[in-house]
Amino acid sequence: MTKKISKILVPLDGSKNSIRGLEMALTLAKNCGASITGVYSIHTPPHSEFSGLGTVDKSMTAAVNKFLESAKVLATKRNIVFHKKIVKGEIGYNIIKFAHGRGNFDMIVIGSRGRSSTKEMFFGSTSNYVIHTSKIPVLIVR
Repeated sequence: MTKKISKILVPLDGSKNSIRGLEMALTLAKNCGASITGVYSIHTPPHSEFSGLGTVDKSMTAAVNKFLESAKVLATKRNIVFHKKIVKGEIGYNIIKFAHGRGNFDMIVIGSRGRSSTKEMFFGSTSNYVIHTSKIPVLIVR
């Protein structure tokens, strides 16, 4: 049984490790002839009618767009099709929801920060969540 990798999802957050994940995804995409979708999930707390905490500052969205555009430039230089998507809410949940949605992705390539508790000694909390809940293959880049 052989399955062609044609669509790769890369969660991005602007960190060095997410950029390493992008670099790995670019290499895979080049070798497989795949396209990449970079998804940036902005964590937003639950909506509060009293404090307006559910809103995201416009400057944050502009900075995210700028980062995703720089990722697109890296992909374009290597002749790889790059799509971008910004989602808001719980980060791990959004990645899984987007990966399993209409996108029909073949693989997730995610950078790991590995910076919290003993349980997550080797993987970051988001990558740990993604690897344990994904129904498609996940490559963790450290």
